[in-house]
Amino acid sequence: MEGLNDNQTRITEFLLAAISPTWQSQATLFAVFLLVYAATLIGNTLIILTVGSDPRLRTPMYFLLGNLSFLDLCYSTITAPKMLMDFLATKRSISFDGCMTQLFFLHFVGAAEMFLLTVMAYDRYVAICKPLHYPSIMNRTLCSWLVAASWTGGFIHSTVQTILTMRLPFCGPNKVDNFFCDVPPVIKLACTDTYVIELLMVSNSGLISTSCFIILVISYATILVRIRSPEGRRKALNVCASHLTVVTLFFGPCIFIYARPFSTFSVDKLVSLLYNIITPMLNPLIYTLRNKDVKSAMAKLRSKEVTSDRKLSM
Repeated sequence: MEGLNDNQTRITEFLLAAISPTWQSQATLFAVFLLVYAATLIGNTLIILTVGSDPRLRTPMYFLLGNLSFLDLCYSTITAPKMLMDFLATKRSISFDGCMTQLFFLHFVGAAEMFLLTVMAYDRYVAICKPLHYPSIMNRTLCSWLVAASWTGGFIHSTVQTILTMRLPFCGPNKVDNFFCDVPPVIKLACTDTYVIELLMVSNSGLISTSCFIILVISYATILVRIRSPEGRRKALNVCASHLTVVTLFFGPCIFIYARPFSTFSVDKLVSLLYNIITPMLNPLIYTLRNKDVKSAMAKLRSKEVTSDRKLSM
């Protein structure tokens, strides 16, 4: 890898792309994305509180769902607040250290969520295909270890990505072709040949996203094959529909971005918005709309709040 020459100075900040070129549309998008971010915070926090407060939801599936909502909160918060500030700023800049920090946590939480979604698929496989052994297999201890393993896997993956990126020389230009710092657009700005590094990073991120997605597909295919009756398959699909929808919304864009060489497409920035901003907002809606237990528990939680407010007002 080439070092910086005497006449080259390491850049201290990056300039981020604008979603829209006009101030009027920027103000409109600020209002829209503020609502999206607020809905993400409220929806995922509500699921965490519901799962933690209702004894009926203290099962492995809802324990994992609560962790998924926490990851969605973190994932959206990594990029959304900075993006909202940039809507109102004339200069959309981020320091070099801030960019590397954002990149680290983006891949840390993103990879952890991929691993957790794979764990959730295993949970559904055991629940449907081995219902009698489900309580003994998916006990709280194993679930806790699987969640910890998901976070650890995300940390290792992100550490590798960040170290490889930080070791590159950046001497200009400094305009990132995205709304936040991520490996594909940032690595293009390095003042050296990044072919080998690109292959390493694509094999890292692409392998994780693609392999997890393949495991998920195999898991659900196995469920359908092992269930003989059409009625049983229909029930299994109904149970897994929410998870399949979330998996598609999350893994589809990730595979599109990371499982290919770092060539640029015009839709890359829109795809990045989908899985960083929109998907974390949709996940609570997807899980609550199709889940009677969660909806019932939320209604119970709301009734408790109303009752407590009445008592305080008396």
